[in-house]
Amino acid sequence: MAIRKVARMGHPVLREKTRQITEAEMGSPWLNRLIEDMLHTMHEYGGIGIAAPQVHEPLKLALIEFDEDSDRYPDMGEQGLMVLINPVVTALTEQTQGFWEGCLSIPEIRGFVERPSKIRVDYTDESGASQSIEAEGFLATVFQHELDHLDGTLFLDRVKTEPQKTLIAFTDEFQKYGPPETPDAVPASI
Repeated sequence: MAIRKVARMGHPVLREKTRQITEAEMGSPWLNRLIEDMLHTMHEYGGIGIAAPQVHEPLKLALIEFDEDSDRYPDMGEQGLMVLINPVVTALTEQTQGFWEGCLSIPEIRGFVERPSKIRVDYTDESGASQSIEAEGFLATVFQHELDHLDGTLFLDRVKTEPQKTLIAFTDEFQKYGPPETPDAVPASI
């Protein structure tokens, strides 16, 4: 087990296109170790998701896990640990939802991002089995946020600018003053 250094915005690994994990690599000691390191790193940094590029590995791999009683994400439900290898996201609706998002790679910043409200994720789990999950609401946003990393996209790339509206804020000010006014915002953040 190791806690790895998280790549921060500006590091080129966060903008790289990631490569598929091969069938031969599935279940290998190095992949299992990477998954374990990512989980410990996510917990150490207080995240609810982490993608391999965030620990300097340009691979199609992400983890998601959050508790129902989270102080940071109240009323957002619970998601047990999911290991997503070579995931593919498909939007199941054109309807969008907005959340204030944050990121381990962009500490102390929040931004309002609108994303499809219902998606399907097809992926391989850590045992090598093909899986599929449909997600809505907060979970759909978490999936899309983490899986964007696998294409070299950060949440700030998706913040829409509006004249006279601030859709980006420092975390301290966000917590102190509340989120800046946003259209149809869900009063939560990831």
